[in-house]
Amino acid sequence: MISTAIQQLVNYGLDTGLILPDDEIYIRNQLLMTMQLDSFTEPEGDVCYTDLESILKTLVDDAVARGVCEDNSTARDLFDTKLMGVLTPRPSIVRANFEERYESEGPQAATDWFYEFSQDTDYIRRYRIKRDVKWVTKTPYGDLDITINLSKPEKDPKAIAAAKLAPQSAYPKCQLCVENEGYAGRMNHPARENHRIIPLTINGSAWNLQYSPYVYYNEHCIVFNSQHTPMKIERATFRKLLDFVGLFPHYFVGSNADLPIVGGSILSHDHFQGGHYEFAMAKAPIEKSWVFPGFEDVEAGIVHWPMSCIRLTCADDERLVELADKILTAWRGYTDEASFIFAETDGEPHNTITPIARVRDGRYQLDLVLRNNITTPEHPLGVYHPHAKLHHIKKENIGLIEVMGLAVLPSRLKQELFDLADMLVARVPVEQYPEALQKHAAWAQEILARHPELNSDSVHLILQDEVGQVFAQVLADAGVYKLDEPGRAGFVRFLESVK
Repeated sequence: MISTAIQQLVNYGLDTGLILPDDEIYIRNQLLMTMQLDSFTEPEGDVCYTDLESILKTLVDDAVARGVCEDNSTARDLFDTKLMGVLTPRPSIVRANFEERYESEGPQAATDWFYEFSQDTDYIRRYRIKRDVKWVTKTPYGDLDITINLSKPEKDPKAIAAAKLAPQSAYPKCQLCVENEGYAGRMNHPARENHRIIPLTINGSAWNLQYSPYVYYNEHCIVFNSQHTPMKIERATFRKLLDFVGLFPHYFVGSNADLPIVGGSILSHDHFQGGHYEFAMAKAPIEKSWVFPGFEDVEAGIVHWPMSCIRLTCADDERLVELADKILTAWRGYTDEASFIFAETDGEPHNTITPIARVRDGRYQLDLVLRNNITTPEHPLGVYHPHAKLHHIKKENIGLIEVMGLAVLPSRLKQELFDLADMLVARVPVEQYPEALQKHAAWAQEILARHPELNSDSVHLILQDEVGQVFAQVLADAGVYKLDEPGRAGFVRFLESVK
C-alpha cells in the first residue's frame, strides 16, 4: 500500500516534469528516506492516481501512524512539504528554465511556466485555493471582487500549543526573506522546501519574484527585496515599480503604504504585490482630468473611485517617476483642516501613498492612492479605515489588494453567513440570535427592511450582494476625499498645491 503511494508520487513528478526518467530510482530512495522506510516493494501493473492531495494524505497518514510525524495540522503541512521538496528541482535549474523561456519566448511564457511550476510543486496548494468563496458585486464604482479566503490553513489547538513551545528563531527573519528558499520550517514558521524564487534587478538593486501561496487573484505574485529592510514609499519605489512592469508588461505591480493602519500586514520587509489580473480600480475611468504645471506631457486626473486616486499616464517612465515623487512630497507635508487631513500630529506622520504601476497600450501608468492613518477617540482604529459598524464584516487594514477593489474577508464569514441566512429566512428576532451572530444583528435588520421578499431561494444571493455593498462602503470610509462636493473640492485644493 505505502509502496504504491510512493510510486504514485514519483509518477506525479514524472507527469509534471518536476523530475526526469533518469531521476526515478534516486527520487524514490529519497522519498523512502524521508518516510523513514528502508525497503520498497514494486507495485504490480500500472500505478495510477487521482490527485496529489490524496497521495500526500496517504503518505502523511502512514508517517503519523508510525510516529514519524506528529498528528496536528501544522506538523502534517511540514511533512508533506518535505515530501514535495524531494521532487522540487534545485534553484539553479529553476532559474535557468525561467531565463531560457524569458529570452526565447518572452516574459509571459516565462511567468506562465513559473506559475504552473509553483502549483505543481504544491507550493501553491490548488486543492485549498479551490475552497475559497468568490463572487462579484455590482456597485456604482464597477464590479467589486469579493473573496472569503479559506486557503490559509487555520491552526488547530494542538498546533497552536506546539508553536508556543517551539524555540524562537531569527532565521529566516520573516516569511519574505530569501533564506526561506528550501527551508524546512518549524511549528511557528511554514515549510518552504518546495519554494523557489527568481532573482531580478530593479532600480539597480537585487530583488526577487515569487508567487503567493494563498493566491487571492490570478498569478498573485510577490516581488521582494533581497535585503530584510522595512517598507518605504519614496522616489525609488516608483522607479522599482516601473522597472518591474518594464520587465513584465503583462503584470501590474503595486506597493502597500508604509505606515501602520493604512499599510499591509508585513511592514518589516520591503515588498510589492503584482499579477496577471485587472482589478475594478484599473477599469475605473478618469472623472476629472488635470494638468500638472511642467508636466503637460503626462496625462493625469482623478479616478472615479471611492478611494482617492490620481492616475498618471506617459510613454516616458522617467517623467512619471519625477511627477509621482513631486506628488508624494507634497502629500507627505500636506494639511487641510477643512478636509480633516493632517500631515502629522505630535510628531507622528500620517500621510502616505499606495502606488500601483502597469503598462497600458504601450504607455506606463501609475495610480497613486492617497492614504492617511490619523486616529480619533471616535475612530480609534483610523478615521480613513472601515468604520466600527462595518467591523462585523471587515476590520483589518485596507491594503493594496483591497484598495484596488478585491475584498479579502476572514474565513469565519463562510459559516456565519450560512447561519445568518437561516435566521433571516425564519425571521428569528435578533435578540434570539446566537452569540456568534450578534455582531450582525443590526445589519440583519437593515437587510430585512430592504428585502421584505427574502426567502430560502433568494437569501444567499441577497447576502452576497449585501456583503459586496458593505465592502464598497469600506472603500468609501478609507477614502481621504469623499465622493461629494466638499470632498471633490478638497481633492482639487491638494492638486493645486502640487508645484
